[in-house]
This record gives sequence, C-alpha cells and structure tokens, in this order.
Amino acid sequence: MALPVIGPVAAPGIHIMTFNIRRRSSRPGGPIADRWERRRSLVAEVLRAERPVVLGIQEALPDQADAVALALGETYRRLGRGREREGRGEGCPIFVDTARFDILAHRQVALSETPEVPGSRGWFAAAPRTAVIATLRDRATGSVCDVVNTHFDHVSPLARMRSAEQIRRMVVEGGRPVVVLGDLNAGAGSRPLRVLLGDGLLADAWSRAAVRRTPEWGTRPNYRRPRADARRIDWILVGGGLEDEVDIAAINGESVRGRWPSDHLPVQAVLRLPPPP
Repeated sequence: MALPVIGPVAAPGIHIMTFNIRRRSSRPGGPIADRWERRRSLVAEVLRAERPVVLGIQEALPDQADAVALALGETYRRLGRGREREGRGEGCPIFVDTARFDILAHRQVALSETPEVPGSRGWFAAAPRTAVIATLRDRATGSVCDVVNTHFDHVSPLARMRSAEQIRRMVVEGGRPVVVLGDLNAGAGSRPLRVLLGDGLLADAWSRAAVRRTPEWGTRPNYRRPRADARRIDWILVGGGLEDEVDIAAINGESVRGRWPSDHLPVQAVLRLPPPP
C-alpha cells in the first residue's frame, strides 16, 4: 500500500497534484517497468493515499483516464478530452472533487496559432498540444480560482516558448487567483519558465512553500531512484494572490511495493485561496 507524502487535507487547505502518468505504450520490447498493466494499480494506490481535491494528469489515453477516475471515486468529475481533432487520443484532463468545488466553467484549447481548432498543431510541435482551463468555486469558503493543466511539446523549443506565452495570456485574461499545472518539458531558468514567471505574474509553488516535505527531486527519474541534481520539468505555478498562500509542497519520490507508478513523479502542493471580495 502506498504511504502518503501529504494525504487528505482539511478545508480550507486545498491539496493539488500534477502527475504525468506516462502514456500506455504498445511498443514491443520496451522495459517491463513501463507497461501500463503493471503500473495501473500503482497509480491508483498513490491517488487513493494522497487524495488531492484537484488533480491534473498528462499523457492520459482514454482508458488510463478511466482508471484514474475509478481510483478517485464518484465525487470527482473529469474535465477535458483527447488532443486529436475528434477528441480522441492522449489528453491532460483535470479531475475535480465536486464535494469540495463547484465547477463554474471549463474549456479546452489547442496550444497553437488556432487555439479554438481541436487537433491543431503549432510551432513545429511533434504532436497536438492542449490546455484545459477550469474555473472553480471552493464550497468551503466561497472563493473562486482558475486551474490550468497542460503539457508542452518535448521536441520543439519554439513550441514550448509560444505555449508559455499563450498560457500567460490566458492567466492575464482570467484575472483570478490561478494555479497552473503541467509537464512543461522545461527546467528552472529555461525560456518558457522565464516567460511564465516574468514580472511576478506566476510563482513556483515549491519555492514559495512554507514547508517542503521532500527533497527537491528531479521529476523525471524514468523508473529509477529520484535524484536531487536532476531537473524539475513538472510544475505547480501559482498567481493572482496565491503566491503567499502555499503551505506545503512535495515531490513524491516514493515507490509502491518497490515499483514506480510512472517515469515522472507527482508534484503536490497545499494552498489556501484568499477570501472572496
């Protein structure tokens, strides 16, 4: 059984997680550790132990998103679809515990020059990339925030930078307290991170946390023991007044029964929303 690094959190604390669960691969001869049939139960155990009330996942094929929904339980609602034109394929959905939040609005956009065209691909990206945006109201406090979940391209540096610019515009237009989750395929000090953090629009939740429960692990150990000298490419960013409201941060480097749920590590934070005006 997985042991929680943070675990369930009482209101007004909000436990948020981003987790690249690794796309199910049909490639013959791949490593045994990568096989979804071996990892599915491990992912479920981590989620049941941690119980984030907002979860953004990446690289989720439809059956994998179904497995996540089953692990979380019936109070959670899935927002977002696949990245292909017909809504199929890999996606980065947000899961929201509706026992804690009302979902006021949500949408999915393509990270491209034509964001409203599903399946569109921009800036030499290797595949279509998307962002899911949700506006949530905390039922415990009445406070409202936006949550954005995304996955930047792993091949094109231009796509990563332009995607960061697109996310930045969305944050500015929203004008609310905001949490940005995702596998950005970019480390600290990279151009995409400089775009997102520029002028103090967003801040790194890890850096601003009052308490850090774990070492600063690199977030893609690829089924090996995590290392503190590796890059963080999975991020929780906060803005709109949340910069000083991050109580706890963690990079979950725990294995489950000696095995790793994904080639990436979950990144977690506990924060509090400012009171509504």
